Amino acid sequence: MAEVTLNNVSKVYPGGVRAVNDVNLEVEDGSLLVLVGPSGCGKSTTLRMVAGLEEITDGDIYIGGRLVNDVLPKDRDIAMVFQNYALYPHMTVYKNMAFGLKLRKYARDEIERRVQDAAELLELTPLLERRPRELSGGQAQRVAVGRAIVRHPQVFLFDEPLSNLDAKLRVQMRVEIARLHEQLGATMIYVTHDQVEAMTLGTRVAVMKDGYLQQVATPMELYDHPVNMFVAGFIGSPPMNFIRGELERSGPDVRFLGPDFSLMLPDRLASAVEERAGRRVAFGIRPEDIHDRAFAPETDPDNTKTIRAEVVEPLGAETLVYLRTPSQDEDVVARFDSRSNPHVGQDIEVVFDMTRAHLFDLESEESLTYETETAPTV
Repeated sequence: MAEVTLNNVSKVYPGGVRAVNDVNLEVEDGSLLVLVGPSGCGKSTTLRMVAGLEEITDGDIYIGGRLVNDVLPKDRDIAMVFQNYALYPHMTVYKNMAFGLKLRKYARDEIERRVQDAAELLELTPLLERRPRELSGGQAQRVAVGRAIVRHPQVFLFDEPLSNLDAKLRVQMRVEIARLHEQLGATMIYVTHDQVEAMTLGTRVAVMKDGYLQQVATPMELYDHPVNMFVAGFIGSPPMNFIRGELERSGPDVRFLGPDFSLMLPDRLASAVEERAGRRVAFGIRPEDIHDRAFAPETDPDNTKTIRAEVVEPLGAETLVYLRTPSQDEDVVARFDSRSNPHVGQDIEVVFDMTRAHLFDLESEESLTYETETAPTV
């Protein structure tokens, strides 16, 4: 078994700087967990504590059921792939991949078998006699991954391995790592600041901010049911829109009153916030849930508004439109169907899909509708 467990793990540096705060995390055997968050959130420090490269201030870490707090990195049965490839420039690809096995005194036949198997898996066989300077960035990163594979570790740890690659290579390597996880069935922990990588790679995703875990869930749970404004704004590109306003109750109905328009809440959301009438909240909605009325799947007169287009970004398959009313402080971004042809300065009738809306407390930034959104429909 290769599950990884973090119990109340913290890291405090000299001077009292708290990089990681009381993290509790379960990484199931064979799963791929992605740690994601902005720079300085503590994700790499957490990974390095699992690897044994950072000393734990408080808490316990278990790998395969074994407490490893005081176990040296080389004895934890893990393999790590870094942002920089860390290949030996004077060695061939074959020797780079075999080097760790030679240090551990593996037999020559076993080294040959493991290197050839990994090279075939990563399509490196034609490159085994090349040196790192003769490789592209993507090839060099595959060699770094191959060097980890030949170890047959319990756990693979990836620390932003694609950050130095260009956009096209990042996509290719993302596919390679996903395929590799599927083929090996190994436990992997992957650190990135890129939420697209997190969403496309992770079996589960752990979102961090300021050293604290914010939410751990499947990619689509994070996207559809964020627990707070940080997760809602960090996951998704473009991010979720937030409009500040207040709630108004009129008979059985609850409306959100924005700067220049109001929106009717569906019954499920209204019931969750009916006691908050008169209080200020943040209304959240994703760009793809704001439609050009002419191409909307459904039209709701209560939630159809006319808003001016400030900026238009045609992307081929879709068009991003930045909308703003006179009293708004920030643009609202809409992702329109490619058939829509809006123009800058045009007043557009847009439909808000309120079944996909979110509400957040402005002070705590916690979701007011999380439990309602995730409750099963009877």
